[in-house]
Amino acid sequence: MEVRLAAATPTAGDDAVVRILIAIELSKKSWIVGANTPLKAKISQFQLAAGDWKALLELIERLRRQVARELGRPVLEIEAISCYEAGYDGFWLHHLLEAHGVHNHVLDPASLLVNRRAKSAKTDGIDVERMQRALGRHLRGEPDACSVVRVPSVEEEDAKRLHRERKRLVQERVQHVNRIKGLCALHGIYDYQPLRTNRKAQLGGLRTGDGRPLPPRLKAELLRELQRLELVLQMIADVEAERDAIVKEAAPQHPNADKIKTLATLSSIGPEFATRLVGEVFYRSFANRRQLASFAGIAPSPWSSGSIERDQGISKSGSSMVRTTVIELAWMWLRYQPGSALSTWFRERVGDGKGRVRRIAIVALARKLLVALWRYLETGLVPTGAVFKAR
Repeated sequence: MEVRLAAATPTAGDDAVVRILIAIELSKKSWIVGANTPLKAKISQFQLAAGDWKALLELIERLRRQVARELGRPVLEIEAISCYEAGYDGFWLHHLLEAHGVHNHVLDPASLLVNRRAKSAKTDGIDVERMQRALGRHLRGEPDACSVVRVPSVEEEDAKRLHRERKRLVQERVQHVNRIKGLCALHGIYDYQPLRTNRKAQLGGLRTGDGRPLPPRLKAELLRELQRLELVLQMIADVEAERDAIVKEAAPQHPNADKIKTLATLSSIGPEFATRLVGEVFYRSFANRRQLASFAGIAPSPWSSGSIERDQGISKSGSSMVRTTVIELAWMWLRYQPGSALSTWFRERVGDGKGRVRRIAIVALARKLLVALWRYLETGLVPTGAVFKAR
């Protein structure tokens, strides 16, 4: 399969950039590496042991020396550009390749073109060739070739761990509570509250729906579930204490501590909202408000063809955590910022409306609020009518 590269052929001038394109298909079993050099049109494929980054760097250096020898160019003038799909392996390989002088791109798998006319074959080799073609088109400046992921720094990625861990722990807390309530309901007990501090003392006095004491094995299982629940509750408390310390300026160095503290000064925005928004959204740079709304998945998706026009709603692209966080914050904004221009805008259009109209309007408010908070952090422009927390 021929991959044509601008200014990267053996006949290019002496001042032309000589590129080696490398696509890496990652898996737990093995790594398939596809390399396209100016020496031949065919893509060469190599198989490496999974995780063997040393062999990958040696392969890239060997290809660079081979191209430099055949073209009579210094090795330093041979540019190696690699790519792989974002997924299970994260970004550690990207940081490693960049540190060793390889220009790497992490591609969004959903943005790669797939033939939809018939059933398409899928192998690691085919995936490597598809990535090769997409990378070549991207380097030639074709905007629809693929989407390249904006890779966060190691510090930015680590800063996300706090609110993401809390989200998982809260989900686990809900699972344990539901399990305990479900076991109690099997025996006619519906008023037991596992989240109360006297949960274990209450357990000893429980009686089944027909007045019998709890069966011994059921009681033992409930006690084990309570132990798991208490462990999760303690973990949530530890995470929240570390999160709150960022706002109180008592935490270790945080890459975006200033932005978190700035957001938390506004009424309706607490440490959790501030940490999530900065960690997932505002650590990035956006060119305009449309790009910001598109990133959050709350941009409109019109559909128009000929005389047919209809609205498909919001795009729902990007992170679902960002989208749900912004919509939840919009409801809080209406409650704690009733005199702001955004809240007034919402009431004028919805009034006493209920149901679908109100749900649609809150998404529009969430989009406006997200843009307003972005401008507040970037330029210091306070949302019109917004109030700050009392110090």
